[in-house]
Amino acid sequence: MDLNFYLDVLKNVFLPFNLFMAVFGVVIGIIFGALPGFTAAMGIAILMPLTFSMTPEAGLIMMGALFAGAMWGGSVSAILINTPGTPGAAATVLDGYPMAKQGRAADALRESVMSSFWGGILGVIVLQLFAPPLARVSLMFGPPEYFLLAIFGMTIIASLSEKMIVKGYMAGFLGMLIATIGMDPLLGIPRFTFEITGLVDGVMLVPALIGLFSIPEVMEIIQLHGSQEEPIPSLKNVKIGFPTWAHTRRLAPTYLRSSLIGLIVGILPGAGASIASFMAYNEEKRASQTPEKFGTGMIEGVAAAEAANNAVCGGAFIPMLTLGVPGDSVAAIMMGGLMIHGLNPGAELFTTYANVTWTFIFSLYLANVLMLLFGLYCAPWFSWATQTPRHILAISIILLTTVGSFAVRGSMTDVYVMLGFGILGYLLKSHGFDVTPVVLGVILGPMAEKGLNGTLSISHGQNTLWFILKRPVSLILIGFTIVALLIPYFRSRSKKDVFASEEPDVL
Repeated sequence: MDLNFYLDVLKNVFLPFNLFMAVFGVVIGIIFGALPGFTAAMGIAILMPLTFSMTPEAGLIMMGALFAGAMWGGSVSAILINTPGTPGAAATVLDGYPMAKQGRAADALRESVMSSFWGGILGVIVLQLFAPPLARVSLMFGPPEYFLLAIFGMTIIASLSEKMIVKGYMAGFLGMLIATIGMDPLLGIPRFTFEITGLVDGVMLVPALIGLFSIPEVMEIIQLHGSQEEPIPSLKNVKIGFPTWAHTRRLAPTYLRSSLIGLIVGILPGAGASIASFMAYNEEKRASQTPEKFGTGMIEGVAAAEAANNAVCGGAFIPMLTLGVPGDSVAAIMMGGLMIHGLNPGAELFTTYANVTWTFIFSLYLANVLMLLFGLYCAPWFSWATQTPRHILAISIILLTTVGSFAVRGSMTDVYVMLGFGILGYLLKSHGFDVTPVVLGVILGPMAEKGLNGTLSISHGQNTLWFILKRPVSLILIGFTIVALLIPYFRSRSKKDVFASEEPDVL
């Protein structure tokens, strides 16, 4: 492909209608992402019928821009009201909301949009340069690798709950038990549904996340109603704009490390942004000189989570465009949109329909730039959430979470699930448990079960352990898991040694 081809592609991207669809997609995406329960997948699914009368380029540009906008939009509610707007923003809550409570909401929002931009741009660069070879990586992952990936993901609990590891793993095990609710993948019969039809498909992740993170916050607001609290400063009194070059340079390793994690997880079908953000957050905590400060308002935690979940976008498109294997639910819906327009994923997209494909890829650069500009210069408008009276905020959160949970499938069962998880989250927090391991268990449980069942099937239940150990990728994942489990132990030992060395000699 020569220079003239790429110039024609750029002209397509900046056609007035295509440019308008990019702006429209980013704005709608931010709105869908910021409202709890209104995910990127939901936004694309709702707006996809609009693309039927458009050219394939315009339709793909709008859907890609919506995806990019929603991935950052989820951090807005995560930071301001402790409620992740999208599953991928669940890890952003851990440090984003404490920053808001400290009066640093503007800094948290600025960092979230900057790290989202860098993660998104790096994702598109890799998509552009390495789509075909990187797509082959996902072919190396079979059922054993997915099972071990889920187990490796659960080791994050050890870092998230260093001071209460037993409680952390208890909560994670509870989450994995909850993930077994629904149809048995092998026998095809309902499990633990108590004859509730709405639970046959299992517990939906979005209502569970909304309930665990938002309802306990509402109950805390109700308990504190009437008490004197230090108000959070308005964002309107804080300058929102581009960070300094020194700040960007300091966090550059975080952006790069977290983006690579997001890319790898995005390439793996079914893993998703929530897993990527937690893994990146965990690795950033491990690499930090002050890991004990994570969860108290560390800007590195926000940067890691947001860079990873936005890099997932580029990673998820790699197997979708080259192999027809969507990396996540959004990519799956977009693949349906491709096929509706007569575009079948595979080699034809980069040969026969190369003009359409490269227009879409180049438009993702534009979408991330628009997301950055809207995020930086519209952030002060979001300060209303921090200035709303607490009783009105509680009612607003209940309204948003109820509508958002119902909107997932149009089922009241999801509303009841949200309320049930909210009560569960409140009880867990009241007894000193962290709700994050429960989320990890719900997310990773289906992956672990599916991988284990597949491993037992293809090994015929005989010498299964040897079958796993013969696979190189499985050995690598086992090694990562062992190292991840040992790191908290050695870290605690090193702290004890430091404290012991500081004790004065006793005569």
